[in-house]
Amino acid sequence: MMVRIHPLIRTLLCSSALLACSAIMSQVTIRGKVTDALSLQPIESAAVFIPGNSALALTDQYGQFTLKIADVKKELRVICAGYEAASISLNSSSEIQVHLRPAIIRLDEVVVLRSRHATRFNTLAKTDLALKAVKNSQELMRVVPGLFVAQHAGGGKAEQIFLRGFDCDHGTDIQVTVDGLPVNMVSHAHGQGYADAHFIIPETVNNIDFGTGPYYTQQGNLNTAGYVAFNTFTNIAGNRIQLEAGRFNSHRVLGMFDLLTKNKEKQSAYVAAEFSYTDGPTISRQYFNRFNLFGKYNLALSQRTHFSGSLSAFKSSWDASGQVPERAIESGMIGRFGSINPTEGGETERYNAVMLLTHRFNSNTTWENHAYYSKYRFNLYSDFSFFLNDPVNGDQINQAESRNLFGFQSKITKRYAFGSWSLNSVYGLGLRHDATKDSRLSHVVARRFLSDRKRGNITETNAFAFLQQQLGAGKWFIDGGIRVDQLTAMYFDKLATSQNSAQQQAIVSPKLNIQYTVNRNLQFFAKAGKGFHSNDARVIVANAGQQVLPAAYGGDLGLIMKPSAGLLFTVAVWYLQLDQEFVYVGDEGNIEPAGRTRRDGIDLLARYQFNDHWFANVNLNLTRPRALDAAKGQNHIPLAPTATSTGGVFYKSTYGWNGSLSYRYIRNRPANEENSIVARGYFLTDLALNYTQPRYEIGLFVENLFNAQWNEAQFATESRLRTEPGPVTELNFTPGTPVFGRIKLAICF
Repeated sequence: MMVRIHPLIRTLLCSSALLACSAIMSQVTIRGKVTDALSLQPIESAAVFIPGNSALALTDQYGQFTLKIADVKKELRVICAGYEAASISLNSSSEIQVHLRPAIIRLDEVVVLRSRHATRFNTLAKTDLALKAVKNSQELMRVVPGLFVAQHAGGGKAEQIFLRGFDCDHGTDIQVTVDGLPVNMVSHAHGQGYADAHFIIPETVNNIDFGTGPYYTQQGNLNTAGYVAFNTFTNIAGNRIQLEAGRFNSHRVLGMFDLLTKNKEKQSAYVAAEFSYTDGPTISRQYFNRFNLFGKYNLALSQRTHFSGSLSAFKSSWDASGQVPERAIESGMIGRFGSINPTEGGETERYNAVMLLTHRFNSNTTWENHAYYSKYRFNLYSDFSFFLNDPVNGDQINQAESRNLFGFQSKITKRYAFGSWSLNSVYGLGLRHDATKDSRLSHVVARRFLSDRKRGNITETNAFAFLQQQLGAGKWFIDGGIRVDQLTAMYFDKLATSQNSAQQQAIVSPKLNIQYTVNRNLQFFAKAGKGFHSNDARVIVANAGQQVLPAAYGGDLGLIMKPSAGLLFTVAVWYLQLDQEFVYVGDEGNIEPAGRTRRDGIDLLARYQFNDHWFANVNLNLTRPRALDAAKGQNHIPLAPTATSTGGVFYKSTYGWNGSLSYRYIRNRPANEENSIVARGYFLTDLALNYTQPRYEIGLFVENLFNAQWNEAQFATESRLRTEPGPVTELNFTPGTPVFGRIKLAICF
């Protein structure tokens, strides 16, 4: 059947089609790279747009962007928090280079963007690091909203980590990486997921990426409560020598040296070294020392192929006073900074190699190949129960291991554009292999060996693959992905006559993140996903593969809003349910199942800028953690935080005076299931003051400014003192550091 079209309608249709084709044909693709003007470091997440035009691009981790516009005779605007905004006049060139100069933060230039990140608070937080009293990499984690750390072994051990209602122990429920290298140690002698990040030199960290919940396709094992990813500088702007000295005979020396000052866009290299020492606030000196060495090299093999490699070495030793029972202090047996057993402590070392080879087939397709290796040694002496099990020699234990860790990941990223629609596809696979030799738990007295309780070799392999699709359409951004992990665990028990067979299990983890950006001042988001943390290999093998990979299910609903030029905040309500919670029993070297748990909470993050120099921020995190398989009244989760908050007031200028007055707060929380023993909360205030010039910087830092008396690490522990007839269960703790001042002098050249 033939349909006749009125000549006028036919003319209009043809004209519309021609106009549409003309608009598409006239579009010009602008590509470019945004870097730091001083160091030529690529800048990630800079916003690139045409004023008055809805088209907008965000730079990737290499500082590169692609933007389609209808008219090349326009002005391009580039903005990023912590840098001066730049305007570029476009002519006929489709390839541009943009160099941004560092500047004070201007929230009026921060916009809410449709992006793979639900929020860019991680970028804003990074700009505050110079204004805080950060003396080691572990404290960098405090930049993450809602994350708390507690040290309880003289500074040498990995800190205890708290996030989203989790006592993550030393890393069981939070994944930590640096330049893609895993920090967590699975099936560790001291605890599952042990994350000792002290091998990172704080001044080498360029960016801290983080996320809460199990919603991220490219994050795998241990990403239940969240993840933290440190990324080091590709280039540095110049040389730096820094000296620090403080209370408790504390000293720190830092050197950073730019090895290739010319042609940095072709190749660059730098080396950094750090040495720290302190006696600590305890009566028994800690003799804590740490040495770090880090070097990084970058080479552009061609315009499309780049190589980056780094080597690092870390070694530390210390003595520790350990945690003490309240009754020993109340009775006058010891002072608050005294010790029941002053022979605790240990030593550890780690050597790392990381390589990244990136090839861009074209402007839309990138191939990344990442490989790493670590040689690790750990030796720790602890005493939690004193004379509970051995009234004669005491209960001191030694936990030790030697490990080789290697792995790789390969991923391809493809970008597609369909008019106003965009699709970002990521395909990846990889492998991590841990070979631990002579992992042991031994009974010792004053660090002298008595007998082995556990001793053996562990091999654990995690193979994985993932697919991630990120679709941008108008105001919508949908990020969906699926991840498959397979774990194979084997344990050779040197104290047993027969061996259990190796065990393996796979888990599939779907993820979904949805953003709806109303405008550049308002965005709504929803997240849902499944994650997991693996169990210790020794428990996996002993239990014949039961509960190898307990799953975590979570969901978030929230919004990001910028109601005025100087105010930016985000609010999220969330829940997280874990199939199985595990409790590590240090003295016995066992992990005990504690059943299913659920956490509900609300997070609030806000930042306000008063003027060009003064701004403030506040983070508030409220959580209700409960065990699902326990009776009411006995369903509290020990040490799980229920309310935390951090914030402060900051003064920032490019040169001259800078400073901050910041706080951190954690509320009282249950130390046992019945809440009959309470871990005491605290409110601490820190002061930082810097005078900065191009060639030098002088700083004063005061932690615990008002000298509050506080407990840092706290546990409900059954212990027995030498003179006691029987055991007592009560709060044992390490005392928090009293007021601690230090000064800094840095020379830049």
